[in-house]
Amino acid sequence: MSAETRPQPRLVPHDGADSLARDTARRVLEVLESAQDERGEATLLLTGGSMGTRVVEELANHGDAPVVDWSRVNVWWSDERFLPGADPERNGVQAADVWDDTLELTWDRVHPVAGSDEIDTVDAAAEDYREELAAAAEQEGSVTGLPRFDVALLSLGPDTHVASLFPGRQDVLRTDASVFAVTDSPKPPPARVTMSLEAVNSADRVWLLVSGAAKAEALAAIRRPAVTPVEAPGSAARGTRETLWLVTEDALPGVPEDPDRHRG
Repeated sequence: MSAETRPQPRLVPHDGADSLARDTARRVLEVLESAQDERGEATLLLTGGSMGTRVVEELANHGDAPVVDWSRVNVWWSDERFLPGADPERNGVQAADVWDDTLELTWDRVHPVAGSDEIDTVDAAAEDYREELAAAAEQEGSVTGLPRFDVALLSLGPDTHVASLFPGRQDVLRTDASVFAVTDSPKPPPARVTMSLEAVNSADRVWLLVSGAAKAEALAAIRRPAVTPVEAPGSAARGTRETLWLVTEDALPGVPEDPDRHRG
């Protein structure tokens, strides 16, 4: 499905970070419940960053969390820092810390990226994650090499990056691998594992989290007419069924108001 045939992003403002985290958690719960009603399981693609972690915390503590059978939820990460497995800077560790034991996940369904103390190189970690994805896809009967992602959460960086796909780099356009290594990230640490934009965009729903005045320029950049994925990777994040930009109002100055902003 080309970007032109996908639904256009819809901007949904919130009055602050707390409201954004709560609303996103509520939306995630609705999607997971619906997916389980449809096919018995659900799959969530998580992101890092402070807002991504806050959403996970809200999921764990939300009053409606029990509507989801968490033992049948599959969890993946769109990117990860290549650090030791228990390093607190890793996205998976931050999520686990706020998830704790509140939600009864089946740990065989939770898929962290291998850490630097578990596998020799970042390239090997990327290959290992590709193989995990392919195995899950085969089990589902998918021929794409990817399992079905019901919803992918992404955080927009102040430079417009998403996952570990940074502006000004041609690897934003890579289609030869669903997961690959980044060895020279402009943000520390330099070694990371990331899903390709194509892999992220295979999700039914892609929701971009944008919180804080520091993200206002990035949000304006991804909304510029004719902006390219290389110029602003976040501009090209698109779900097959839905794309939401879930933003705080302090990130909105200078951004044209979306005509559908009051619908969501």
